[in-house]
Amino acid sequence: MKRLVRIALVALPLAMLATAPALAEVKTRDKSTVKFEGMLGRMITLFGGGKAAKEGIENKVAVKGNRKASINDATGTIIDLSEEKVYDLDMRKKTYTVTTFDELRRQMQEAREKAEKQAQKEEPAQAPEQQQKPTKEYEVDFDVKDTGQKKPIAGYDTHETIVTVTVREKGKTLEEAGGLVMTTDMWLGPQIPAMKEIAEFDLKYAKQLAGPQVMPTISPEQMAAVLKTFPLITKAMDRMQKDGDKLSGTPLDSTITFEGVKSKEQLDQAQQQNTSGGGGGISGMLARKMMKKDEPKARATILTTHTEVLEVATSVAASDLAIPTDFKEQKK
Repeated sequence: MKRLVRIALVALPLAMLATAPALAEVKTRDKSTVKFEGMLGRMITLFGGGKAAKEGIENKVAVKGNRKASINDATGTIIDLSEEKVYDLDMRKKTYTVTTFDELRRQMQEAREKAEKQAQKEEPAQAPEQQQKPTKEYEVDFDVKDTGQKKPIAGYDTHETIVTVTVREKGKTLEEAGGLVMTTDMWLGPQIPAMKEIAEFDLKYAKQLAGPQVMPTISPEQMAAVLKTFPLITKAMDRMQKDGDKLSGTPLDSTITFEGVKSKEQLDQAQQQNTSGGGGGISGMLARKMMKKDEPKARATILTTHTEVLEVATSVAASDLAIPTDFKEQKK
């Protein structure tokens, strides 16, 4: 599946920041990208949809009541919470398919199982870098900095705020025991009450479909792989939601970066493995030379998402939420 069922990149910050009452309807146009790194990137490739998200997608989103439409040049998605159905549109072939929430839940479970099997196939040497099993007690630090930078976005004046959420083992520094860092670089405009409607819809959808833990711009299959490989992301997101009220304004341009951080012990092990590979002779020298180009680092980017709001409107026509009359249903 290629539907972006989770908060359309901007929705996670919106869910935390918007405090004014939501309006009944809203229509926006935005552009979003997502990039996965390392083992996670290879796993995401199994589920599809990664290439388009990486290159960037311009979306038109409309929300009114229990219905939401997300349309781009190639595909479209209409979600109806009352019907518990998702309509996937092929804009070029002028066809659509229907998927029930029950079918989606089953697909998500299958994706989780597939992600687990894939993770088990990875080399043991990669496990310290890629897997972070929350078997210990953790502390979560929250830091907010206003850079003083300003720029206009979608007709609004914005200022830059960077939020850093750090997940580390209790009583130890990030450098000592490793952990995870979530950095959110936001350009905040004034409060735009209409934008909250999108975030509220996405949260309702996520909870109705599979529970409250969800991620920006990521499909259910991708979400399963992310949380299986990096469970500490959940802790970072929880803290971001909890302390988001420390910020004011509506994010109109957001870049979210997740970084895994090795402990000192893990970094030492990775460096030893990096220098011990390769035998003697020319082939061994070449192997060592190639490995040095990929010197183990304390921090490794897991994924980066970016979204920019291009336009905001507060009226939605019936046609914005309807399947075009010339589209035909394609049975699965």
